[in-house]
Amino acid sequence: MEAIIEHCAEAGAETAGYVMLRLPHEVNELFQDWLSRYMPLKKDRVMNMLRDIRGGREYDASYHARMRGQGAFASLIKQRFVHCCTQFGLNRKRRQLNCSAFEKPRLTGCQFDLFSSHV
Repeated sequence: MEAIIEHCAEAGAETAGYVMLRLPHEVNELFQDWLSRYMPLKKDRVMNMLRDIRGGREYDASYHARMRGQGAFASLIKQRFVHCCTQFGLNRKRRQLNCSAFEKPRLTGCQFDLFSSHV
């Protein structure tokens, strides 16, 4: 993580974010197959850590947990990420979203009508 964030900062990045490993549906099977083929000695450890992050499951789709996980290991990952960003000067400020170039769609007779003000 440190090397990736450092290289991003050196390349001019100002912000960074992360998403904890997610294995929805068929991705879970593909990932476990990949682990079995290329890292068979680490597979059980990786999957156990993932289950720890996901509250005992291999996948948790709940809104507040799916992107970051929960528990001690997820907390350590977050702390490490925040420390790396601070160390390399990322996420110091938040940019405001500029909506000045937004134009309301002018299409009629399609789904955009759902958002028109005459409804």
